[in-house]
Amino acid sequence: MSAADGTGTWTWRRTWAQSVARPGRLALGVALLVLSFAGLWALYKTVPLPMSDIVVYRAEGHAAATGGDLYGFTVTKWALPATYPPFAALLFIPTTWISLTTLKVACILVNAALLALLIHLSCKAAGLRKAAYTAPVILAATAFGLWLEPVFQTFVFGQVNLALTCLVLWDLSRPDGARFKGFATGIAAGIKLTPAIFAVYLLITGRVKAAFTALAGFVVSVLLGALVLPGASVEFWTRRMFETQRVGKVWIVDNQSLQGLVARLLHTTEPGIWWMAAAGITAVFGLWAARRVYIRRGQDNWGVLATAVTALLVSPISWSHHWVWCVPLLVALAAHTRRVPWRRALTAAVAVAFTARSMWALHHRGERALHFDWWQQLLAAPYPLIGLALLVALAWWTRRAPDAPARPRSGIREGTRGSGRGRSGIPQPRVDQRLRTRSRAAG
Repeated sequence: MSAADGTGTWTWRRTWAQSVARPGRLALGVALLVLSFAGLWALYKTVPLPMSDIVVYRAEGHAAATGGDLYGFTVTKWALPATYPPFAALLFIPTTWISLTTLKVACILVNAALLALLIHLSCKAAGLRKAAYTAPVILAATAFGLWLEPVFQTFVFGQVNLALTCLVLWDLSRPDGARFKGFATGIAAGIKLTPAIFAVYLLITGRVKAAFTALAGFVVSVLLGALVLPGASVEFWTRRMFETQRVGKVWIVDNQSLQGLVARLLHTTEPGIWWMAAAGITAVFGLWAARRVYIRRGQDNWGVLATAVTALLVSPISWSHHWVWCVPLLVALAAHTRRVPWRRALTAAVAVAFTARSMWALHHRGERALHFDWWQQLLAAPYPLIGLALLVALAWWTRRAPDAPARPRSGIREGTRGSGRGRSGIPQPRVDQRLRTRSRAAG
């Protein structure tokens, strides 16, 4: 197998060679990225980006460095408090070493680099190894990806979503049995609790060592936080982590979790037992679908995506910028178009849904979100509806086990072209293919 068809080894050296050989494509990719950033700059000059979350992170770092009250302050005109574990505050200390203006510029540049990295990791996870190492493709995809609503909002608020997604996806992309696989996922959970669900996914798919390694990473983050900030650690783990109202109102359109959807459907600020029941059922169903797509189809990539979507759905609050997992989702869908018109149309429709910003088009100020008509509910909750549809689609796809299911051989990369495949399209070991050939000949 050769790198030319995307199935062999494709390295950065090959990427550089290809870029030099075809400078026109590289120039086009650079031009698209520059044009995209020019549009972002023009928008900023019209409506300044608040980047309020980076202000919160900086305040957390300052509190951690000076011994201040980590969970007692509020900043910005929105009176935003600290909501992350103490370990995250330790990581934010370097943000206090530079001015706020410099920090905002650095945040934009770092997030742009992280978006390119996420596209690269997503292509590798989807089996598009040639695209993953092709500079013009990554540059063009980054230019367009910037305008996906969750990604754009990450830039607007100065969020860390892209960093955490890259950390988890890189970790889970590593081959099963790789040293310390799962540890980075545990660290991500120590920064923001929701990535902890990936440890459960590793456990239910039989990768016990990686699951416990993730647990170890999480424990290390907690212990480091407790060692440096003992008082704040006790306060967070015994009280603050349960105060979801500190984060924001659950019923506003910004919240693209099941709780936000249920609250708006029921026209109530406290969905209570109805949301808890929906979240419990979705958690079980989502993890079951993730496990089944891994076991029956050997598709770890889709298992990881199902787990990520499940986490976003059942989390009490999933702001729209938390849905940056739309990037690997769109790459995975694009990898399966195979020139099939309806699959291309589906990928395009999902891309439009993550770009359209339909929830912001509605009059949602004040308590108007609690009084939406039924058709407005569809526009107000595009992401949880897409998430639920994905879980149902994966469950339907795996309703029947293939003749000879194959476990993925390394990380979350799917099979490559040129290998033996069963009727389900799943890569089969070559020795099995030879045995089947001999059996037919003997028959």
